[in-house]
Amino acid sequence: MTRPTAAFFDLDKTIIAKSSTLAFSREFQAGGLISRRAMLRSAYAQFVFFTGGADHDQMDKMRQFMSQLCAGWDVATVREIVHETLNNIVEPLVFDEAVTLIEEHRLAGRDIVIVSASGTEVVEPIGELLGADRVIATRMEIVDGKYTGNIDYYAYAQEKARAIEHLAATVGYDLAESYAYSDSVTDVHMLEVVGHPFAVNPDKELRRIATANDWPILAFVRPVALRRRLLVPAAKPTLAALAVGGAMAAGGVMWASRRKRALGA
Repeated sequence: MTRPTAAFFDLDKTIIAKSSTLAFSREFQAGGLISRRAMLRSAYAQFVFFTGGADHDQMDKMRQFMSQLCAGWDVATVREIVHETLNNIVEPLVFDEAVTLIEEHRLAGRDIVIVSASGTEVVEPIGELLGADRVIATRMEIVDGKYTGNIDYYAYAQEKARAIEHLAATVGYDLAESYAYSDSVTDVHMLEVVGHPFAVNPDKELRRIATANDWPILAFVRPVALRRRLLVPAAKPTLAALAVGGAMAAGGVMWASRRKRALGA
């Protein structure tokens, strides 16, 4: 029998035009979760992200800030805010080209899997909106219904590739016949594990690697509201998430540092 295949999509700057987590900063402030100062800092980070001017050190500092910021947040409140504001926040930011690709892969019989360093409280609802079958996302530590500010699982860089390979072994995906899409050089490992890698709106380093390896380079430039076009077919009744429970995208630096120390690096 023919083995199943999948299309793996990074989220930020691949499916949507801005950071999926920082997009909710105004709503988190309205819900009493963050201060105005924190919201403005998040807005600045979004600007840097959008213009592509952030280096790794800057983004690491922002991840650490966002991770610490969510310490003490009530998990149920975060989920409620995301679900209540999802359509208004995300729909106008979805790339039309990405939605078209998702539709084409779905029609070809491939599963749709979103792979993101953002937290599952943000990624999973977006996945449901887009008709994804599964998500791989960051998981924040939760104690007594609140986030501690620590990271349980960070879906970043090589970890994305490991998670995809683990999922393929579990589900039976033929990775040689599967597809992957991303904008960032940090996702090179994720692109390398499939037979059909694509660079989408790539940063400078990923563009160089894609060109050297003859990977197709795609330009997504048309943000669109899903309600204005044909929706993708519905996903399975329950979206399967590999990492369930994360609130914010960031914070992986702390997790990675602790893991390095634990390994004696």
